[in-house]
Amino acid sequence: MSPRPRSSRSLRSRVAVGIGAIALAATPALAAPAAVASEPGQHGARQAFPDRIELPDNFQPEGITIGPRDQAYLGSRLDGDILRADLRTGRTTTISQGPGTASVGLKIDQRGRLFVAGGPSGTLRVVDSRSGALLRTYQLATGESFVNDVLISGDTVWVTDSRRATLFRLDLGRGGALPAAATALPLTGDWVQAPPGTNAANGISDTPDGSALLVVNSSDGGLYRVDPRTGATTRVDLGGATLTNGDGLLREGRTLYAVQNRLNQVAVVQLSRDGRSGTLRSTITNDDFDVPTTVARAGRSLYLPNARFSTPPTPTTEHWITRVDAPRGR
Repeated sequence: MSPRPRSSRSLRSRVAVGIGAIALAATPALAAPAAVASEPGQHGARQAFPDRIELPDNFQPEGITIGPRDQAYLGSRLDGDILRADLRTGRTTTISQGPGTASVGLKIDQRGRLFVAGGPSGTLRVVDSRSGALLRTYQLATGESFVNDVLISGDTVWVTDSRRATLFRLDLGRGGALPAAATALPLTGDWVQAPPGTNAANGISDTPDGSALLVVNSSDGGLYRVDPRTGATTRVDLGGATLTNGDGLLREGRTLYAVQNRLNQVAVVQLSRDGRSGTLRSTITNDDFDVPTTVARAGRSLYLPNARFSTPPTPTTEHWITRVDAPRGR
């Protein structure tokens, strides 16, 4: 999640493999042209899921997370409202009024709690996804800070700060009990911090073997492996590839999806088990992308909110989620 870029429309998706572009045929539509055969939640009969979900005017989304029953949750950069979107019907509902400050990256845990990064406010909020109640607010940083993205790994919640060479961690207690405070983990080693006022640490994931963290650096396009105990970092060997304008990350098995917001694409990287190296396998693009910022998966589909950073926001500015097919596994 990072500020500023461009505009487009349409519902054709394609995947560019290596340097050449190999078009993948879209799944035949079963209902209206805006829907394709899909089965995100893998429950019940197959049904048509829309390729595009319209959000309220000027909602200004950035993060997305998907919970049970094909329910997606997004936060507004404008005022911090939390929105629930039904991936089957496209229906949206505001479940929690924001504090008047941004909601950016967010993740949902198995207890239905949303951990919501607060951007320049330096906060992490915990919101009940069912009632919308605010359960806890953590003040992670003050001053020059942009608390950006969230990862839930085991019993630990990790948060990036794009303006500081620091990660924050919340160690959950027995039964998922929320701790009294978060702790900071400074990044050392290969990490390159961006100049003041620009973004560095952005999307966060973990390695396939669970031994370390992976953080993309929006400024230099590097993917960094982070020791979760010491904060020592090493740059992941991607064979010369860079993740320019890297934003949200999603790892499934050894496949890492890295959103490149200003490029309107998603890099698909095959990782080694320990996350020390990887190979860029393909790039997902879509005519409907307009500065996508992160990605979540449901069934065979990937869902990306379009932040439209290059479009001046007005009370009637449109925003939406784009659905694309996830590439077949190798």
